[in-house]
Amino acid sequence: MSGVNEVRKTFLDYFAGEGHAPVASGPLVPRNDPTLMFASAGMVQFKNLFTGVERRSYSTATTAQKCLRAGGKHNDLDNVGYTARHHTFFEMLGNFSFGDYFKERAIELAWNLVTKHFDLPKDRLLVTVYIDDDEAHALWKKIAGFSDDKIIRIASSDNFWAAGETGPCGPCSEIFFDQGDKLAGGPPGSADEDGDRFLEFWNLVFMQYDQVAPGDRRDLPRPSIDTGMGLERISAILQGVPSNYDTDLFRSLINASVEATGVAAEGEAKASHRVIADHLRASAFLVAEGVLPSNEGRGYVLRRIMRRAMRHAQLLGARDPLMWRLVPALTREMGAAYPELVRAEALITETLELEETRFRSTLARGIGLLEEAAAGLGEGDSLAGDTAFKLYDTYGFPLDLTQDALRPRGVAVDVEGFNAAMARQKAEARAAWSGSGEAATEAVWFGLRDRVGPTEFLGYGVEQAEGAVVALLKDGVEVERLNAGETGQLVANQTPFYAESGGQVGDSGALTASGVRLEVTETQKKLGDLFVHVVEVAEGAIRVGDALTFTVDHARRRRIRGNHSATHLLHEALRLTLGDHVAQKGSLVAPDRLRFDFSHPKPIDDSDLAQVEAIANGIVLQNDAVTTRVMGIEEARASGARALFGEKYGDEVRVVSMGKTDEDKPYSIELCGGTHVGATGEIGAITIVGESGVAAGVRRVEALTGEAARQHFETQNARVAELALLLKTQEADVVARVEALVEERRKLERELVDARKKLAMAGEGSGGAEAVRDVGGIKLFARTVEGIEMKDLKGLVDEAKRSLGSGVAAIVGVTAEGKAGVVVGVTQDLAAKFNAVDLVRAASAALGGSGGGGRPDMAQAGGPDGAKASEALDAVAALLAAA
Repeated sequence: MSGVNEVRKTFLDYFAGEGHAPVASGPLVPRNDPTLMFASAGMVQFKNLFTGVERRSYSTATTAQKCLRAGGKHNDLDNVGYTARHHTFFEMLGNFSFGDYFKERAIELAWNLVTKHFDLPKDRLLVTVYIDDDEAHALWKKIAGFSDDKIIRIASSDNFWAAGETGPCGPCSEIFFDQGDKLAGGPPGSADEDGDRFLEFWNLVFMQYDQVAPGDRRDLPRPSIDTGMGLERISAILQGVPSNYDTDLFRSLINASVEATGVAAEGEAKASHRVIADHLRASAFLVAEGVLPSNEGRGYVLRRIMRRAMRHAQLLGARDPLMWRLVPALTREMGAAYPELVRAEALITETLELEETRFRSTLARGIGLLEEAAAGLGEGDSLAGDTAFKLYDTYGFPLDLTQDALRPRGVAVDVEGFNAAMARQKAEARAAWSGSGEAATEAVWFGLRDRVGPTEFLGYGVEQAEGAVVALLKDGVEVERLNAGETGQLVANQTPFYAESGGQVGDSGALTASGVRLEVTETQKKLGDLFVHVVEVAEGAIRVGDALTFTVDHARRRRIRGNHSATHLLHEALRLTLGDHVAQKGSLVAPDRLRFDFSHPKPIDDSDLAQVEAIANGIVLQNDAVTTRVMGIEEARASGARALFGEKYGDEVRVVSMGKTDEDKPYSIELCGGTHVGATGEIGAITIVGESGVAAGVRRVEALTGEAARQHFETQNARVAELALLLKTQEADVVARVEALVEERRKLERELVDARKKLAMAGEGSGGAEAVRDVGGIKLFARTVEGIEMKDLKGLVDEAKRSLGSGVAAIVGVTAEGKAGVVVGVTQDLAAKFNAVDLVRAASAALGGSGGGGRPDMAQAGGPDGAKASEALDAVAALLAAA
């Protein structure tokens, strides 16, 4: 038992057998902690259980948690690839007690797993405890039989764990494995503890406190257990290898990289292959959760990770994008444990290929600038922070990529200077990351939810129902009463009002009782199941405990339902037309319109859009019943239901099906908590009115349905009728008539140009003089014309040169705005004596312009003062006379 997948399974099965609820990994993007950019430890999804503001059906749990440390406090990015154990993405195995058991049981469970199931020799194990944790010290002696020298007291923060500046925390007890004297290093707490010989692989956190604020640490209501065992580390120990990158999982990924590049994982290339393998995992899992590369927030961290790996691919000599070709190797290794990788494989592949293609187009220029800027730097020197920032700001080079490129030469980067440059140019962007979090971050809702329980939603089946007011809030504070004219928030025990979520806007409507009326302007969702009505008291007063009749604005809800169902039909139509890589990236379902964002790398042409619209409307015309089922999440996925990656789903989900394929199978099956039409025919019609790009690799379609679509068609028809009336033709012939008019206009414009040319070349010149002058024995054709475009002046000059045989032609064209352009031509026999560029510049100067250019036999220029056309021609004549 040593393969990574087997180690994971053994851990989870062991704790499940000990009464722990197996809980799937929480998302990498935390839903319950606004202070974290990414989940960096196994306890993140359980934070509110530790603080007591949330309760679940279990009091003990076990997980294999996806974690990522590449930004903020927890940032291992710079070390990845160069050490044996640093990663961006990693898995944290853990067991948790939420007030069930504490130190003794935790130590006993850990000891039995390590020595009996993982079969690690006791004489190669030792532990640490926090310096004043006498209880843990005594328990290790009792359970493991350790002598005092095997239980090391540590005074530093290394043995006091906290996820962030605030939140649950407590003393630790870490378990170490002695890898043998073949490796350098001493035991924890010693002067050479940083060596690799003694490897910490499991941290038992005795969660006793809640760090409310700096200096304010309080006892948790129920002391709890949070443990974290790095899957990669314990796998390396069990496989007897000195580095996590030598385990079976990483060997498979590195072998795929070696095969794709043809470069062995030896020497300097060793680190590059490791970086690629590690960053492939991080990138794939983030994309699977809906994070896409961008220039801010989580998307920027993803871009940094991707581009660092792509830079190393280039160092290995990869001529074409590499990362996307390694995705199948990753899904083979980890897809069974994390099926979201399999479901998102097409999107992951496309995102990686697109990002690397884009990055390569700027990489060469950036590297060239970096080499130029660092040319005189040697070992121990530093690259200026301003230069590093220019590479970042202009060429998309993250700071760590610049550091990575200079590392082999021993050149550092002035990070403080970089940060100063960042501050000067992007002061606002440097504001501390506030996290995405959810509305659950508002503390008032935790206590309220715990006291009143969840809101029962009745709106799938009814649009009017009674409910009892369980809470009222004004300006974020609970109150007992709202009076006429006041606005606030209202929570009831049950409601038919849909709360905004999943892209669908919240319902509006009215709450009524005898002598009381409240207008609901929007409905929000807090903590996942607490429905909050934003209200204005139009009549009477409302108190906590009152009963009201809740009436949804039916017409508005009907339009929303049609638009929501239409997004499902469009989603599937886009997949059928463009390919399986299409995945929802966001949506807006409003009463008047819908928009749908999805993954696709390029604009959609009109024929494909027409096909999408035709497919979707074909399903509308089926008027097939829309069915909804509630089932377990795994059963739903097994049925083929599509889920929005990164969306939080419970153990039970609603599966919405609509339409039929030619094989009599459901056309669209999606996990969805929104409201929908009863049959597809209720949508009426779908018309796409816009297609655009909203982000790298993300497109958007906008559409109308039902009455809005009918009004759109009506407006278009009215315009066609008006055109037919103006054109004095039948509506069916409007296009042909317009085409004929366009062609007729083009013909007339050509004829007008020809006529103007003939007119310009005929008659007398400017000022009443003949067009051809004799200047010192040289024939000069000099004329001012109007209504001739600059591009046509050259043709007139060529014609004049032909008529002269030998001579100079100068024509000034005056525009309707009073500006002028001038063209001068010299026949070939005189080109050695007179330069058309010199002549045209003299004319331009007279027109108030400067410059001019062309060839010795033909040049052009311009000027702002067309009234000086005669002076311009005289300037040409004067220059000829002076020659």
